[in-house]
Amino acid sequence: MVILYWNIGTAINKHSVWGNKFIENLAKDIKLDFPNAKGYSVRNLKYMAKFAKTYPDFEFVQRAVAQIPWRHNVTLLDKVKNAEERKWYIQEIINNGWSRDWLAAQIESRLYERQAIAHKATNFDLRLPPPQSELAKQTMKDPYILKSRSYGGGVVSPVLAFCAAILWNFASIDSLIIPL
Repeated sequence: MVILYWNIGTAINKHSVWGNKFIENLAKDIKLDFPNAKGYSVRNLKYMAKFAKTYPDFEFVQRAVAQIPWRHNVTLLDKVKNAEERKWYIQEIINNGWSRDWLAAQIESRLYERQAIAHKATNFDLRLPPPQSELAKQTMKDPYILKSRSYGGGVVSPVLAFCAAILWNFASIDSLIIPL
């Protein structure tokens, strides 16, 4: 499906000289000719064109980008402007099987900057022997992201929010009685 969308996006980009309404007219024509076809809205056709322009190398699309779902690609197109960063997230999606929501959360928490760039900036390999350098890198790899959440007008620490989520199944919220 992703390769089909790339091919459609490439065709749209080739014919973009036909005017501003080309994509709108194409969407209408597809809807008329194929009323049961889904995924060919104006918005999605614009994403296909942007996708093909962002990834002009078909080999890269076939090898890496086609391995992740379309909506993941759309999320990357919307939220990540740097090509190297996009490639890094694509590899993480492939390696870890991230959902689209998890991908969006990782992008918002700036995981690329915390891990990929921070990994390049350490001198642990130069200053420490191998077991300690690897331990130091792993220690620095996953910093905790602590955000406060608002519940009922008050601010609750992430630890309390976690406890509240765990206790939700065991406690009555009104009286906070935990069954035995």
